[in-house]
Amino acid sequence: MCNSCDYTIHGRHHHFGWDNSFAPAERVAPGSTIEFQCLDSAGGQLKPDSTVADIAKLDFAGINPVTGPIFVEGAEPGDALKVTIELFKPSGFGWTGNIPGFGLLADDFKEPALNIWKYDAASLEPALFGKNARVPLKPFAGTIGNAPAEMGLHSVVPPRRVGGNLDIRDLAAGTILYLPVEVTGALFSVGDTHAAQGDGEVCGTAIESPMDVVLNLDLLKDARLKTPRFTTPGPVTRHLDAKGYEVTTGIGPDLMAGAREAVAQMVDLIAGRYQIDPVEAYMLASVCGDLRISEIVDMPNWVVSFYFPRCVFE
Repeated sequence: MCNSCDYTIHGRHHHFGWDNSFAPAERVAPGSTIEFQCLDSAGGQLKPDSTVADIAKLDFAGINPVTGPIFVEGAEPGDALKVTIELFKPSGFGWTGNIPGFGLLADDFKEPALNIWKYDAASLEPALFGKNARVPLKPFAGTIGNAPAEMGLHSVVPPRRVGGNLDIRDLAAGTILYLPVEVTGALFSVGDTHAAQGDGEVCGTAIESPMDVVLNLDLLKDARLKTPRFTTPGPVTRHLDAKGYEVTTGIGPDLMAGAREAVAQMVDLIAGRYQIDPVEAYMLASVCGDLRISEIVDMPNWVVSFYFPRCVFE
């Protein structure tokens, strides 16, 4: 438990999807510090002894639970919720999967795959993948947001202007996130915690890992934000930069096609160079490689690059 926290929201207080009619798990004053017990994106359906056969058994009605919601006193539409991300308490267990029909290269990887991770929750030393790869860790919450104004139940899968399934790996400890408020009380929730992820989460999963999150929730009145914004406390890629990067590109008039080409080229490069199965290379790219738009003005062709950190294998 967090001794300095004002509240602890237990993992049983979770919900699926966004709905502004959900009863709050707690009502808090602005400036409160709260510890959230977060489930992984599979809602506990995958365990340390799970096998690839369990991917096919996933109940998608139980995917992406978020802990909450929290009613912040005084929050009104037009305000911004100021979320200071204080710390993460990782569990030491995680998983990465290729789920058929999901992911950037779903047409190329149609069979399920699963990697179970075990990592040191205290030291956060790079986590072993296969025999030779070690992935640097950077915990963050993939899904973090407020309830939307539109009535009814809305899927948690797509991100929204009030946040949600953002999957921004730089929403890590020390970052301050500002989320638009659309309903009275904000109705804030958080979940989908990750031990590591690359920008793009290209196979559709990161190192999905249950963990506790400590956040401070405050208000910025009448902020009139159109979309979320955030401030990082310093550099964001030090955990990956030490040995440089291998980079592949996709070039053409379609950014999505370019992204697919850049990732596919990297999968081929990693699989061939390090003699691993292509689907393993694909999952590895998802947890530590970064998609970037390198050029978007020299029409009619744009450049998408995929950066893979060499420190993973060196």
